[in-house]
Parts: sequence; C-alpha cells; structure tokens
Amino acid sequence: MSVAIVDYGMGNLGSVYRAFQECGAESFISNNPVKIMSADHIVMPGVGAFSEGMRRLQSDGLVEPLRKAALEMRTPFLGICLGMQLLADKGYEGGETEGLKLVPGVVQRFIPDMPSTRIPHIGWNQVKWEVDSPIKKNLPDEHDFYFVHSYHFVTKDTKDIVATTPYCGRFVSVVAHGNVFGTQFHPEKSSKVGFRVIRNFLSL
Repeated sequence: MSVAIVDYGMGNLGSVYRAFQECGAESFISNNPVKIMSADHIVMPGVGAFSEGMRRLQSDGLVEPLRKAALEMRTPFLGICLGMQLLADKGYEGGETEGLKLVPGVVQRFIPDMPSTRIPHIGWNQVKWEVDSPIKKNLPDEHDFYFVHSYHFVTKDTKDIVATTPYCGRFVSVVAHGNVFGTQFHPEKSSKVGFRVIRNFLSL
C-alpha cells in the first residue's frame, strides 16, 4: 500500500512520514502531481496560514490533481491540522481565500468565550466522536488528542461532522465527506490513539 504525503512546504513531514511507516504503510513525500495521484492513499499535513498553504498548492500545480484524486478517482484522502482546514470551501486566515472545496464549509478564527481562553489552542484536549466512522474503529467515544491551531472548521452540513472538541464552546475536530477525512488534531503526535486513527485510515 502506497501513501503519498503531500509536500507543499508547510507540513511537519518527517514526523508524519515516520508515523505512517510505523503503521505499516509504504509512504513517500512528494510534490509531484503524477506520483501523488498514483498512490493508494493521500495525506496532506500542514502547519501555518490558510492563505499561504493554498498559494503554495497553486504554485506547485497541486490543486486540480488533488481535487481529481479525491473527487474522481475516489482515493482515500486525509487532511491533518492545516491540511484539514484546506479541505474547506474557503478560509479567512491571511485574507479570504478559496480552499480545495472537498468538504463544504469555511475556516474561521477562534473567538474566545471567556477571558482565560488562550488562542492558539495548544495541547491535549478531548475528542468526542459524534458518529461512527471508519477512522473511529476500535477507539473509545471520548479520548484526548494533541492540537495546535488558532482557526477552526465550520461545516456547511452537520452530517460531515464526525467528532467535536470542547474549546471556545465547541469546535469540529474531525470531518468526513465520502472518501475525504480531516483531523484538526495531529494523529502523529497523539500516542497510541493517534496511531489507531492512522491505521484506520489505511484500512480504507
């Protein structure tokens, strides 16, 4: 099984690569559209601003190939952290910017719900699985995962919400739309439960 880890210059590629290798995948890091589209699974990690992420995907000629792989070829696709946010229709970090349009919704900045709320949201926090999903298999309904982010995904349709997290009220921490999945947390930094999410994605 081959897993393409998309390199657009904004991801913690090494740790994601090692995590997928440890979970039994033949993973490779690439920004070559042809190589990425030939993979059995596609993973798009990311750290940084939405607008810069989309600019780099555009400049590398990756936007349309990624959309084709996800929408036409139905390749299992996983976005992690910024990679999840880029699945949206648009985001507002760094100015209003169109996303990959793979999961209907928008990405907005957190609005603190109390003076003590810190932005960015950093550290371990609870993930509550709202519905059954292939990437939840063999996981408890609630468990802590590791987060680092200042923006969050607001889905257009509630049926795309797989899990939520209590912070700034509540935000969406896992999305799924057909063969496209996204985790706001970092599974590669989330110990055994994070690796279980990876293995579940690889089983698709």
